[in-house]
Amino acid sequence: MKFINRTTIALALFLTMANSPYSKANPDEGMFPLSELNRAGLKKAGLKISEKDIYNPGQVGLVDALVQVSGCTGSFVSNRGLIITNHHCAFSAVQLASTAINNYLKNGFVAQNQEQEIEAKGLKIRITDSYEDVSAKILNAVANISDPVERINTIKRKQQELVKQAEKEDPTIKAEVSEMFIGKSYVLFRYKTIEDVRLVYIPRQNIGEFGGETDNWVWPRHTGDYSFLRAYVGKNGKSAPYSKDNVPYQPKKHLKVNPNGVRENDFTFILGYPGKTFRHRPAQYIQYQQEYLLPYVSNLYDFQNKQMEEAGKDNTDIALSLATRIKRNANVLKNYRGKLKGLRGIDLLSTKKQEDEALAAFILSKPELKNKYGSLLTDIDAYYQLSDQDALKELWINNIYNSTSLLKVARDLNVLKTNLAKEKSSQAAKQLFDLNIEKLKTAVKETYESYNKQADQRIFSRMLEDAIAFQGKNQLASIQKLQFNTGTAQEFATEIIQNSKLGDQNYILNTVLANADALQKFDDKLLDFQGKLNNDIVQFAAEQKRREGVLNKLMGDYVAVKEIFQAKNFIPDANSTLRLTYGHIKGYSPADATYMKPFTTIEGIIQKGNLGLAEFDYPQEIKTAYLNKNFGPYLQKDLGSVPVNILYDMDTTGGNSGSPIMNANGELIGVNFDRAYDATINDFAWNESYSRSIGVDIRYVLWVADKIDNAHFILKEMGI
Repeated sequence: MKFINRTTIALALFLTMANSPYSKANPDEGMFPLSELNRAGLKKAGLKISEKDIYNPGQVGLVDALVQVSGCTGSFVSNRGLIITNHHCAFSAVQLASTAINNYLKNGFVAQNQEQEIEAKGLKIRITDSYEDVSAKILNAVANISDPVERINTIKRKQQELVKQAEKEDPTIKAEVSEMFIGKSYVLFRYKTIEDVRLVYIPRQNIGEFGGETDNWVWPRHTGDYSFLRAYVGKNGKSAPYSKDNVPYQPKKHLKVNPNGVRENDFTFILGYPGKTFRHRPAQYIQYQQEYLLPYVSNLYDFQNKQMEEAGKDNTDIALSLATRIKRNANVLKNYRGKLKGLRGIDLLSTKKQEDEALAAFILSKPELKNKYGSLLTDIDAYYQLSDQDALKELWINNIYNSTSLLKVARDLNVLKTNLAKEKSSQAAKQLFDLNIEKLKTAVKETYESYNKQADQRIFSRMLEDAIAFQGKNQLASIQKLQFNTGTAQEFATEIIQNSKLGDQNYILNTVLANADALQKFDDKLLDFQGKLNNDIVQFAAEQKRREGVLNKLMGDYVAVKEIFQAKNFIPDANSTLRLTYGHIKGYSPADATYMKPFTTIEGIIQKGNLGLAEFDYPQEIKTAYLNKNFGPYLQKDLGSVPVNILYDMDTTGGNSGSPIMNANGELIGVNFDRAYDATINDFAWNESYSRSIGVDIRYVLWVADKIDNAHFILKEMGI
């Protein structure tokens, strides 16, 4: 089932991030939707091309070169569907293609022709085709609804209707309705989807991940975080599953690569699909982040990684199977700890409290606003007081299935098994089974790909120990009934994971899921446990839906009065829709008496390598080329070397990974992949003094492809 969590519910709490209620945001701050580019001030900042060269409805622009690669961004760099994105964005597909014998994750991969390109399993490409404001259609449907559950159900039903209508009108697209401001504005996006994606050129792990977790979220950085993929379609030009008969996709637009790079203070901009930001939030939301979400999740992921690393330390195949989970966890936990540091460092909570107090005073000072919004801030506070009472239970539920693989398999099997039992005849049950079995098998196979019994057992034990320690409204009835203590919880986890038949993938896929009757007869203690746990989750989800409806109305009013208060229209927080941000190549001073320059070079790779740490290992070919000054045309003379990574003050977040960095002429000069540690707080507050993002300089990409990996075909195809 899809569980509604607080992050989803609170997605549209939109409060100002200004230091005072009347201050203006820095002009470089903002993730501008395509419809708001005229408000961005691009020409004044340094853009040399026309804004219509970027986006012009009904015409081809730079946005047509942009793609969404799973949770990342990428861009076309040739007319034959060649895509550049990050190494870490292709990581899971490279992992799935790797074996102990052909370890592409470690050794990299270079296809010298299209026949050698490898299927990138699990990766799909989405291209934004068009968008339409549908706010009136949705809000008119709930104008006279006061019940919170009915309100949220009606909004979701209307969203689904609009999606179905759009897909019926154009069967070649997939549609989504995105909530730009909760309870206030909604946009229908139409996407083209490409199913067949292939690995073309992946640098070695000690290039693509140079520095490992030591350097993650850190500047100075020297990581070659890039990869090349290719999009394929059927011979008729339409999206099709992987097939050797498919042909390279021909995009409407591809980016021109500029091998001359950029200099300090040069204007740059990024197009991409930033995930989520939370800048327009009340003080209570920031408090929730500090006290609950950030510490709980980061500590849990730290524990999980230790268990998975222990499980794979002596077995390459196990290590490969767990690599993606470990990498994702490590990235999140370091990000969350950076956010905790940042929130406390700038005391954002106190700032938000002052903003809320100022807004409340403004509302009370205006009779017409007092009549309409007089209780708004009090009602928001009441909402969070209620939500905080079971915040730990919510976080536990949100993480239990991603923590314990076999429990996730149990859930997926139980969903179909329960629905089969509701059918009135064996024939109806068979039809339902046949309709859903392939989808179920696909989901189960994906879960087994990163399953390890030892890790699952230890992580499940930790989750149970957490649950039995909960008090008050955080308690889960199904866990309390087992009357665990720490010792018995560990014993239960060991016994149920060790003895569960769910641990046998072949048995589950080939015997239990062979037909409807076999699934209905299948029994297992873990299935039984999950069924009882699910009762708790279903009850909690019902209450969360009611709260979501309450919040939807509150936040619709909140944005409306906030815009009156500040006499401005807000730019919505990021929500995985196509956005533009701009800024300049720029260093910064993260601490007293320090200045971080905006370029790193190959010398830094050599210097870090001299430390003798495993994460700073690099290919010998790099040192040889460096000593021979074999820099080719990629040399930046004032640096005396090839630039590796670049630093800039653009406004990015998760989802911007792989975003093309473009110069004032709209030419590709780098690929975004990270933020400095001080900028992990960007999701809550952006500030020119410390908000810096990190990209790989295109000159380093070209230099490695040319001088190190002999991927000359890449250069030729991109016109270098």
